[in-house]
This record gives sequence, structure tokens and C-alpha cells, in this order.
Amino acid sequence: MKKFPLIFFSIILSAGLWNPSEACTRVVYKGPENTILTARSMDWRDEIPANLWILPKGIDRTGEVGSLSEKWTSKYGSVVSTSWDIASSDGMNEKGLVANLLWLGESQYPKFDPKGRKKGVAISLWAQYFLDNFATVKEAVEQAKKEKFVIVSDYIPGTERFTTVHLSLSDASGDNAVFEYIGGKLIIHHSPEYTVMTNSPVFDEQLALNNYWKGIPGTIMLPGTNRAADRFVRASYYIDAIPKTADTRTAVASVFSVIRNCSVPYGITTENEPNISSTRWRSVSDQKNLVYYFETVFTPNTFWVNLKEFDLSAKGKVMKLDLSNFQTYNGKANSNFKESAPFKFLGLN
Repeated sequence: MKKFPLIFFSIILSAGLWNPSEACTRVVYKGPENTILTARSMDWRDEIPANLWILPKGIDRTGEVGSLSEKWTSKYGSVVSTSWDIASSDGMNEKGLVANLLWLGESQYPKFDPKGRKKGVAISLWAQYFLDNFATVKEAVEQAKKEKFVIVSDYIPGTERFTTVHLSLSDASGDNAVFEYIGGKLIIHHSPEYTVMTNSPVFDEQLALNNYWKGIPGTIMLPGTNRAADRFVRASYYIDAIPKTADTRTAVASVFSVIRNCSVPYGITTENEPNISSTRWRSVSDQKNLVYYFETVFTPNTFWVNLKEFDLSAKGKVMKLDLSNFQTYNGKANSNFKESAPFKFLGLN
């Protein structure tokens, strides 16, 4: 077995010292015949209520940071999973663009001056902004590089936790991008090869760590803890190892098995390592067929939403699937959505 280089120990040490409350995993599967699936888990120390929403195009939005808010009208409809019904944390739009927000303790956002000139967007809208406006990762990256606005973060309501996340995008072609704010500057990692993201360390260091483990056959040894760095390595290995097929049923089952492998058993908490948190829910986005699969740890069934069967035009209605009481749904859940007033994105207090 190869010797452990100093950089490996440095990355492992930094991965073990970060201190957020959310730990998640995201993977992208690429099969034949344009079969693209993106899966993620939501891990959180406390209950984090999630509901599913259908948001049609034509909705006027504001960045929710006051007079300097960026403004836009949604070009594409989407299905999203919310956190506390104040933020979009996960979702897919009608063009197959998928956005996933995951915790990153190292995040440092630019300083926002409410009396300055630079416009802002509240962090609760970061994922939704991309789902509303772009069909491909390339389009999103090109626009993001212009830095027309800054992301404005705040404390999670009722807590002393400052929100620090990074964002991943994938599209129906299999392209990928990771957006991080490090030292107040936007860092964009753009490549079809960036199919896995977890939490700390920052993405550059995750890639370095994964390159080390590529030299060790996964059939001999894989890191097995719930730490983000270990989950990154396991997800990278298994998403490449599972069979590549155009059969949707098999592909979805395989991808769910990978994201479950990277999940944390319910009830597991480590007092001195709050980054290890119980998995609350998992999603798989089928970007070819526009089907969004979802499961929670408190319900026995996986259910799904066929985005093509909703009216996503500007005349369409905002629809909600209530999961607040751990309701059980089975199979296609389109008919269980109810028309609802839109949820309000959390902005600056």
C-alpha cells in the first residue's frame, strides 16, 4: 500500500475539525442514452421540515435584501424541496437543471452594503435563482462569472448558526459545477467530471483527497466513517462502480443504493463532531425523464413527481405536497399536490 503523504494527513485533519450542523452528500450518475441522475441526502442534527413545491414560470422574484435586491421573473418552472418553507434547498427545473445546497463550514460571503451599489440575493434564494433562470450549467456559470450580485447570508431563524453552504448544479447533458464563496470570493469549479460533492474540506481539497484514494482499489479498502471526506470517497467509488444502464428502474435503484450508502443512520449524533448528523431525507432527480424521486426516513415508501404532467406555464398554479406530518405517499404523487399560496423566502431581518 502506498505511503500516506503529508498532504493527505493535512486534509484529513482539516476535514475532522470543521464544525457545522449539516452534512450531506450529492452524486451524479451518467448512463447510456442520455441517462443522467442526480442524488443527494439531507443530513441535519435537528428536524428540518421539508415540503415539495411545484413553482411555474412567470413568477416575479426579489433577492429579499431590501432596496438593492436583484430582481427577476422565472423563465422555467421547477419542483423544489424546501427547508422550513423559507428556502429552496434542492430541486430540478423543466429543462433538467438540478440545484443542490450543501453545508460548507469554510464559506465566507462578501460583505453586503445595503447602502452601496452592489445588488444582493438572500442565500435562501441561491438555488432558486439558478432553477428559475437557466437551462444548462454552462449558461449558469457564464452568468455567475459576471457577479452581478452577491449572496447575502444570515443566521438560521431561532438559532445561533450562521448559514454557510455551497451550491452544486448539474444538467441533462451531465455537465456539473460547484459554487463556493471562500474568503469572500466566488470560486467556480466547472467540469462534467465533478460528479460528487459533500461538505468540508473545500472542493479543491476534496478532489485531492479523492485522487489519493483512487490509487487504492475500492474492493480492498474504502474509508468507512460518516465524515464528509470519507463519504466523498465512497460516493466517488460507488457511483463509478455501479452498472451503467438506460433502464430507468435499474438506474434509479442503483443511485438510491449509493446515496443510502453515504447516509447517516437515524439517531446518530456525535457531541464533539456535530458535522456527523442523521440523514433526514434523500432525493434522486431523473434529468432525462424529468421525474423527481423523494424519500424520508420516517416514511416506508419512495415516491416520485413527474414534472412533465404539471402546468408549468405562466398560467400554472403553485402547488404543494405537504410532508410536515410525515405523510406516507406511494408511487407517483402528482395527484396529492394541492394548490397553495407561494412560500416566502427568508430575507434579511
